[in-house]
Amino acid sequence: MPLPFIAPMLATPGSLPPAAQDRRWAYETKQDGQRVMVYLPGDGRVLLRARSGEDITAAYPELRPLGAALGPTPAVLDGEVLALDERGRADFQLLQSRMGLAHAPALAARRAARVPVHLVLFDVPYLTEPLLRLPYARRRARLEELDLAGPYWSTPRAVTGHGAEALRATREHGLEGLVCKRLDSVYEPGIRSRAWVKIRNMRAEDVIIGGWLPGKGRLTGLPGAVLAGQRDAEGRLRYVGGVGTGWSEAERVRLAELLREAASDRCPFDPVPRIPRARWVAPRLVGEVSYSTRTRHGMLRQPSWLRSRPDLTPEESAADLPQEPG
Repeated sequence: MPLPFIAPMLATPGSLPPAAQDRRWAYETKQDGQRVMVYLPGDGRVLLRARSGEDITAAYPELRPLGAALGPTPAVLDGEVLALDERGRADFQLLQSRMGLAHAPALAARRAARVPVHLVLFDVPYLTEPLLRLPYARRRARLEELDLAGPYWSTPRAVTGHGAEALRATREHGLEGLVCKRLDSVYEPGIRSRAWVKIRNMRAEDVIIGGWLPGKGRLTGLPGAVLAGQRDAEGRLRYVGGVGTGWSEAERVRLAELLREAASDRCPFDPVPRIPRARWVAPRLVGEVSYSTRTRHGMLRQPSWLRSRPDLTPEESAADLPQEPG
């Protein structure tokens, strides 16, 4: 009997549950990888589907042995594929070298030898029969009873209660964030549910504006994004990413005036980034941005504007960029 197609349940962005309800929730580390639904028909095969439903099995050949992990027991598992850096932390940039190779199995195999992935499992919506209507707490117990641990997969534990401590621990360890799941929540395929809440840890740093990109549509004549930089240890202004969100309409208009006043024909970044349509400015405007993590080469991920810093000069603004990995 073929396994049913099950779309992954999705979490809603939010904050920690009220302290009085803390014991009604479980907390899992938010992973920075590719969401997958794992189909184990019980005959030794494994089928991996991306959130879109696409078959991506061939992209991750090291996960094929998982097909025999439960013997003849058919199951559908929910999890996330990660690529881990030298510190054992999920690195999405590393994972990108493995994604999109489902139609190039030979290349996928070569990449697997250099950048192996690890699959973390956190739910089981089907085990011999549908478990969709079971509460999360019971599904989670069933998943942990399976004892799925192998060279390229594991089942990290969830914590019941102690949400504030769990969130603090993810911040202290430089992890992406936390997912809060109500213990009595059923599995809702394809639904972004308030019974699951995701909290992304955001960091904040000062940056120096070295350019901007013209906006389109209703933003015509205004900056669509600013091009941000930070000084490296040698004093060079290194490009760290484009910031296109976080302003009110009035703030964007004021920013447009400041950028026009600072216009320059010379790119202040070293090296010069290849950015079509970029307009350069003298590097004298400082702002504070929030972001989730950095890439291996120091670029900011998910940056958003927080505020202008007219109280800071470029020399006073940001600390030196972290060293790039060797």
